Amino acid sequence: MKRGRVPFPFAQQGIGQASAAEKVPDPISGAFSFPIRVYWEDTDAGGVVYHASYLRFLERARTEWLRAQGIEQQRLRESDDLVMAVREMRIDFLKPARLDDALAATMVLCERRRASFLVAQELLRDNECLLRAQVRIACLHASDFRPRALPDWLARADATNHGEVRQ
Repeated sequence: MKRGRVPFPFAQQGIGQASAAEKVPDPISGAFSFPIRVYWEDTDAGGVVYHASYLRFLERARTEWLRAQGIEQQRLRESDDLVMAVREMRIDFLKPARLDDALAATMVLCERRRASFLVAQELLRDNECLLRAQVRIACLHASDFRPRALPDWLARADATNHGEVRQ
């Protein structure tokens, strides 16, 4: 994946009404990548990945990004009263993935706000982009699902190391 400005995929494709405020800013980190293999359970009867399966692939990459930082979501819920929920997602399906494809799900941290953060994700097959997504993730109190500030470790994510936490 090329580094540099991550384009807002829908503005380029003319999908939706993207204002200047909706454009994705320069990424805060390089891309994190997680390998995905397409199984029968991910496909329709024709061996093409079912549209909802792509959401699972993207979620796995975001979860594994957290794990790579040493962050376990169950521990966050239990000890920090923190859960993360997808607040908004925009997806551009470019080409189909198929049974047995070896894919890479990437994630780039693009923006941090007080109680949410934005990631750009792509699903690649042999460096060919099959899907682009923009995902806003909200930080919530696990006890009442009300918004809460980003945790310190996320606010300190390193700008040069896949969003890794600076010590």
